[in-house]
Amino acid sequence: MFTGIVEEQGVVVHLVDRGDSVRLAVRGPLVTSDSQAGDSISVSGCCLTVVDSAGGVFTADVMRETLNRTSLGGLEPGSRVNLERAVAAGSRLGGHIVQGHVDATGTLVERTASAHWEVLRVRLPAELARYVAVKGSVAVDGVSLTVIEVGDGDDTAEEPSFTVSLIPSTLERTTLGSAEVGDRLNLEVDIIAKYVERLLASDRPPAESTAGTGGTR
Repeated sequence: MFTGIVEEQGVVVHLVDRGDSVRLAVRGPLVTSDSQAGDSISVSGCCLTVVDSAGGVFTADVMRETLNRTSLGGLEPGSRVNLERAVAAGSRLGGHIVQGHVDATGTLVERTASAHWEVLRVRLPAELARYVAVKGSVAVDGVSLTVIEVGDGDDTAEEPSFTVSLIPSTLERTTLGSAEVGDRLNLEVDIIAKYVERLLASDRPPAESTAGTGGTR
């Protein structure tokens, strides 16, 4: 589990095509300072498992499904990515609960600059729009952000979209600071919203608790 608070920007060192997967090597001195094989690192919002880590570089295997469904499929040597280690028990939850399981990709359609921040508008697939709410949380390329505005679109016009505001530190510390209109961005909606929808849609009675009974007979 992650919090969407990016620790550093990493740089892709190389990629090795293995047919049904790619072995990705990323330089990230901070996130590799205490990482070892089997640890989880969020790479631009995608939870990857460390294969090995040495000299400030870690490698991870990325399945073809992940390459096809996320922006990781467009990485090349020199690409910059957002990096975050899995949250440790007892640490502060600075953002929101982020699994690193990308729901879909969106498209950056507009950047609006002001004196102290920038507002980004991101177009998202219609099937995800119901999970995005004003003042709610969304992870964009692994960055925990608060939704400012939601545009549901209509039957004839543009697709649904939402806006988020980036403060100077986010612009400086994450890849969103250099993202360009037209770029593909990884999106993960709030897991709580998905579970609530699932529970409300279920017509099954709630399971009976066996707590304190020693189990079922």
